[in-house]
Amino acid sequence: MENQAILLGNEAIARGAYEAGVKVSAAYPGTPSTEISENIVKYKEIYSEWSPNEKVAMEVAIGASISGVRAMASMKHVGVNVAADPLYTISYSGVNGGLVLVAADDPGMYSSQNEQDTRCVARAAQVPVLEPSDSQDAKDFIKFAFEMSEKYDTPVIVRTTTRLAHSQGLVELCERKEIEDKPYERNIQKYVMMPAMAQKRHLVVEARTKAMIEDGCTFPINKVEYNDLSVGFITSGIPYTYVKEAMPNASVLKLGMVNPLPRKLIEEFASKVDTLYIFEELDPVIEEQVKSWGIKCIGKEIFTIQGEYSANMIRKAVLKEDLDLATPATVPARPPILCPGCPHRSVYSVLSKLKIHAAGDIGCYTLGALAPLSVVDTTVCMGSSISTLHGMEKAKGKDYIKNWVAVIGDSTFMHTGVNSLMNMVYNKGTGTVMILDNSITGMTGHQDHAGTGKTLMGEPTNAISNYNLCKTLGIEHVYEVDAFNIKELEEVIKRETQREEISVIITKAPCVLLKGNVFPNKCVADPEKCKKCGMCLKPGCPALTKQPDGTIRIDDTMCNGCGLCRQLCKFDAIKEVPVNGN
Repeated sequence: MENQAILLGNEAIARGAYEAGVKVSAAYPGTPSTEISENIVKYKEIYSEWSPNEKVAMEVAIGASISGVRAMASMKHVGVNVAADPLYTISYSGVNGGLVLVAADDPGMYSSQNEQDTRCVARAAQVPVLEPSDSQDAKDFIKFAFEMSEKYDTPVIVRTTTRLAHSQGLVELCERKEIEDKPYERNIQKYVMMPAMAQKRHLVVEARTKAMIEDGCTFPINKVEYNDLSVGFITSGIPYTYVKEAMPNASVLKLGMVNPLPRKLIEEFASKVDTLYIFEELDPVIEEQVKSWGIKCIGKEIFTIQGEYSANMIRKAVLKEDLDLATPATVPARPPILCPGCPHRSVYSVLSKLKIHAAGDIGCYTLGALAPLSVVDTTVCMGSSISTLHGMEKAKGKDYIKNWVAVIGDSTFMHTGVNSLMNMVYNKGTGTVMILDNSITGMTGHQDHAGTGKTLMGEPTNAISNYNLCKTLGIEHVYEVDAFNIKELEEVIKRETQREEISVIITKAPCVLLKGNVFPNKCVADPEKCKKCGMCLKPGCPALTKQPDGTIRIDDTMCNGCGLCRQLCKFDAIKEVPVNGN
């Protein structure tokens, strides 16, 4: 029996995995892909986990596939970089049970450090890519991807984007299809990628790609819509919806498979339209291939290579409508800022006072780069802070980094920071690493990780101790400090940054937004005692505002009672009162 529901793109992907008979799902949280796993876990027929990083998630899914069941890994586009090593190799090996990688790109960089296009990775790895346009597509394409994976003996990437992941659409719900486990047969020629085996498998990959190019011309996910033949668009994904909105009468070739491209289908479509446009976000992946076949088309000459597309972009570039696309929406400015009561603010206030630079990492704590804290100087990728600090020390010497630290979150440390710290130990590095442990994966919405003691499926498990892990690496100087004890923090940071050895400072305080984490007090300012020195304002807590007379007011609807401002006030003008007190 079928029914319907309005689902986010990510919810629809999860539903597709359920209906396709997936048995194993692994992921690392990362916007805009996070909600996929948060919805998959609702289906008890699927084993689902948060892996420590995307490489591990990919390898877990590969192992499940080789054993004979359908498996899926989910991650954001930069996570595909981390997973690239196993991805490129499993492309050669092929699969047993169906294997799908959901890769969520982020045009516009709403929550990412770059705007890379997963299709480029897929072309290099020779992995097919499907790209849905709405929530119904998202569910259907996942199911088609598993069928395709098993038919062509290949992993399949389903590429989504922020706009699709977080948009809602009507979806038909179907029953789960129970897929019989495929028997595992030992086959080292297929699954052991030594050079002699890989050389043979490369030939298989090339033959597979040729078959998909031919067969793709009749895939149901590639759809031709002939209307006005004077104008034709080749497009895919969310941009398809913009084409239909801006030019509903144009002829459209909607590509569901964007790698490899169905050449004959494209050539036939191009031959029937007078003017052909290629409308694709980010890199000219389709455009460059189409032009290489000698087909005349218009693409990045008039459409940007940067950011998200829109229907207005077509109206301006193709229809020549007079639209000012640069005019921003008239909404109040809302710059990114650490939450009131965030333990990272406390740590950064001390580092700022000591004029210490920080090599930063990916997480909420990246906001320490912004005024008024202005502590974080570098951010590259997950786990990079420790290696960056190590590189500085090797380039400039031990004295150079005595006013530097590396800052990294607890989840990010588990992700790839451990390897970097291991490298410091092995290569006789010097430097101070600060693990800002707020007991959760904060930036992506409070997902558990290997140090929290709970799995994605809600089961209690061993919580890996950062302190014990660092000690096991042979680091002698490891300290745990309350993130809100700024006196002790200052003493430890001053001492350890001058030490010509590796030291690790673990600042501990839970994320203020964690469920059940309620401060018993709130802070209240006494204007009679306030000396208007502004010391309490330096950390930039949004709960504090300066009044016209120079005194400080604390908004009790925002204050979480962390006490940082109270510690900074030398005149006892701020006190803590019970939440229910007067």
